[in-house]
Amino acid sequence: MTRFGFALDQRSCIGCHACTVACKQEHDVELGVFRTWVKYIEEGTFPDARRYFSVLRCNHCDDAPCVEICPVTALYRREDGIVDFDPERCIGCKACMNACPYDALYIDPRSHTAAKCNFCAHRVDQGLKPSCEIVCPTHAIVSGDIDDPDSEISRLIATVPSRVRAPEQNTQPKVFYLGAHEVSLDPLAAAQLKPQLNEFREDERARHAALDPHAPASVVADASHHPPPWGWRVSSYFLSKGVAAGAMMLAVLLLIVGPRGSAVADVIPGVMALAGIALTGLLLASDLKRPDRVHYLFLRPQWRSWLAIGAQVINAGAVVALAFTVVSIIGADGARDVLGWVMVPVGAALAGYTALLFNQCEGRDLWQSRLLLPHTIVNAVLAGAGALGIAASLASPPAAIERALGWALVAAAVVGSVLAILDTFGRHSTRQAERAARNLWRDLYAARFWAGIALAGLAPAALGSAFLVAGGTGLLAAAGAAALVGLWFYEDAWVRAGQSVPLS
Repeated sequence: MTRFGFALDQRSCIGCHACTVACKQEHDVELGVFRTWVKYIEEGTFPDARRYFSVLRCNHCDDAPCVEICPVTALYRREDGIVDFDPERCIGCKACMNACPYDALYIDPRSHTAAKCNFCAHRVDQGLKPSCEIVCPTHAIVSGDIDDPDSEISRLIATVPSRVRAPEQNTQPKVFYLGAHEVSLDPLAAAQLKPQLNEFREDERARHAALDPHAPASVVADASHHPPPWGWRVSSYFLSKGVAAGAMMLAVLLLIVGPRGSAVADVIPGVMALAGIALTGLLLASDLKRPDRVHYLFLRPQWRSWLAIGAQVINAGAVVALAFTVVSIIGADGARDVLGWVMVPVGAALAGYTALLFNQCEGRDLWQSRLLLPHTIVNAVLAGAGALGIAASLASPPAAIERALGWALVAAAVVGSVLAILDTFGRHSTRQAERAARNLWRDLYAARFWAGIALAGLAPAALGSAFLVAGGTGLLAAAGAAALVGLWFYEDAWVRAGQSVPLS
C-alpha cells in the first residue's frame, strides 16, 4: 500500500517562498490565506544569531483528527495516505481547524469552506510531483511513498535524522523535517515577535505577547493567521444548551418535591428546554460559514464526529421536551411522569456531548481535560437551576419547589467552582495546555475568568444559601441571574483561552 509523505530538508531551505507562490498559483489560493508557507525564526543575539526557515503545511496524518471530527465527511483520507477535502460537502463549522495540531486549515474567503494542502492530489493522480516540490531551487522538498524502501524520501528518512511536529499528539504525521532545530518546530520555543514587524495584526501581537518573554528565539516573519475559529456564538451556545439540558434534568426533581399542577414543575421546564434548544440551533447555524448546508448534518452525517452525533442528540432533546410539554399541558400526569424520567438522561446527553466534541479538538490541549464531561453536566444543572429560579420568581410556585431550586443552585455552584479550579490550576499534560491555562486565569482572559468564577460560583452559592435561610424569591432570582451571567463569562474565557496558543 502506498503512503505519500513529505521530507522537508531544513539544511538546504533558503526561505525563498517559491513553494508558497507555486502553491498559490496551482490552487488559485486567495490573498491572506495559505496552504503552505515559510516561517522565519531567529535565535541568539548579534553577532551570534542564527536564522531558521520552517516550511509549514498539512501533515497528512495517518490518524488525522480533522477527518474524525468533520461532521459531513468533507475531509477524508485517501488510500494513498493523502488527506484530501471536498468543498462541496463542507458546512464551514471550523471544527477541523481546532482539531488540527498543525494550524494547517483555513476558511477559503470565496467558497467559505475549509481548505488546506491536499498534496496536489490532482497532480499525484497523473504521476506528477506536487507543485511546491517542482519549483524548490535547492531540492529541500521531497515527496513520495514512505513505505517504499527504494523511494528517495524513504532513503532520506532512513539516513538523515528527522523529526515531526507535535509528536505528542499521536497523529502519525507524514511530514518529516530533516536537520530541524527545535525552535523551528515548536511554536512555543519561538514565542516572541520582533517589535519592528508592524505587519502583524493586533490580535496576533496579543496572542504572542502572553507567551514566555524569555523564549530562546523570535519570530521575524510569518504568514498572517486566521483569528480563533470559535468565538462568542460558541460561548453562548454553551449557555443556551446548558439552560435546556439543565431544565430537562431538573424537571423530575421538581415533580417529586412539588405538588401536582405547578407550572414550574411541568410546563415551564419543557418550554424552557424547547426555547434553549431552538436558540442553540440558531447559534450553531449562524456560526457556520455555510449555513445554507446545515441540513447536511442530518442528511450526510459522519458518525465518528461528535458534532454530527450532537445534532441528533439536539433533535432527540427537542422531541422529548416537546412531548413532555404537551402531556403536561393536557394533564396526562402518567405520561408526564414517565417522560420526566426520560428527560434526565436525554438532558445529560444534551449537555455532555459538547465535552466529547471539544475533546475531539486535539489541537487544543486545554480542552482535553478528563474533568470536562462532569464539569459540562454540572454547569448545565447550574444554568437550568438559574433559569428556573428566575421563572420561579415570576410564577410563585410552592415553597418546596423553590427550595429544591435553591439547593440545586448552591450545590451546582460549589461543585462547578471546585471543578473549574481543579481543571485550571491542576496538573496539565503539555506545555500548550499550561500556556492556555495561564492565558485563562492570569493573562489574556483573566478578567472574564475571574468574573465567571465570582458570578457563577461565589454569588449563587452565597445568594442561594441566604435564600435557603431567609427565603425571598428575589434572592433566588438574583442567584439565578448571577449564575447565568457568570457561566457565559467563564465559558467565553475558556473557549477563547483554548485557542490562544499558536500551533505553527
